[in-house]
Amino acid sequence: MAHFWTMPWLLFFQFLVLIVQTRAKIPAVIIFGDSSVDSGNNNQLLTILKSNFEPYGRDFSGGEPTGRFSNGKVPGDFVSEAFGCKPTVPAYLDPSYGIKDFATGVNFASAGTGYDNATSEVLNVMPLWKELEYYKDYQKKLHKYMGFKKANKTLRDAVYLISLGTNDFMENYYLLGRRALEFNIEQYQDFLTGIARNFVNSLYSLGARKIALVGLPPMGCLPLERLQNLFHCNEKYNKVAQDFNGKLHALVTNLNKELPGIQLVYSDIYGVLLDIIQKPYRYGFENAVLACCGSGMFEMGYLCNQFNPFTCADANKYVFWDAFHPTEKTNQIVSSYFVKNVLAKFL
Repeated sequence: MAHFWTMPWLLFFQFLVLIVQTRAKIPAVIIFGDSSVDSGNNNQLLTILKSNFEPYGRDFSGGEPTGRFSNGKVPGDFVSEAFGCKPTVPAYLDPSYGIKDFATGVNFASAGTGYDNATSEVLNVMPLWKELEYYKDYQKKLHKYMGFKKANKTLRDAVYLISLGTNDFMENYYLLGRRALEFNIEQYQDFLTGIARNFVNSLYSLGARKIALVGLPPMGCLPLERLQNLFHCNEKYNKVAQDFNGKLHALVTNLNKELPGIQLVYSDIYGVLLDIIQKPYRYGFENAVLACCGSGMFEMGYLCNQFNPFTCADANKYVFWDAFHPTEKTNQIVSSYFVKNVLAKFL
């Protein structure tokens, strides 16, 4: 397995170098996906899946709970910072921001969503097609703000991140079993891959060229899943993630041949995150089994709140913040690897 940088000062140095090298090359970072990258869109939705309350965001600038499912920043923020755009990427539905803010980066992600429209219906969150509709609305505003020529260049040179899929399997297929009545697991993987294909094609037709498709994490090693498996990783779920990632990787290869001028990359976060989980001490962590918030076993969303007396004092010692989401430190390590080994292609 490839060597992953683990020293915080070295990570910081890498980000500084990338900022200097890329400041003029990447004008914006545009994000689609689920809670792995949502920066607060769900705050404006009628859903119970929110994180705009303490202790979420306690290590964010000003200790503000923004709606990010972490104690601090999420991967899109670190990617934007590395490319010299800005330190955080605002949520499109946040009324405190406008097109001037969104011109250098915007986030359309919605926690709890998936490729499958049926997944977004589980907790009444934004479906992927709606994220695309908001992007079209954003394009119109950007054209008006910048003028067509400059706006189109920004949209063409921007980096697009797409990160979702975990909820499709963990909630929709396995927990609720809705899609399991229609598809076997391989058929469902193919169904989702087809949606991913259509989504990338749609972005391409709207002018996007630099697109990163992020794979699934080792789903069976999330604290919530380990709780139900005597604290061992659920290898069945991990195998499903690996198989689906293989299909996404093949999709990226095919679309690069089919779509002239596209720069589509696949980001395998499975490997780096599994390495962190299996060898936490190498990365400066003390616990990769339990999460920081609450008991560390099942709390997420409203169960991870300021009244829970068991939340850890130092999130930097933990790989996971809540039962489903990584800490800011984990997000930084994964993002640094992602930028250095995958997104560098866009420079």
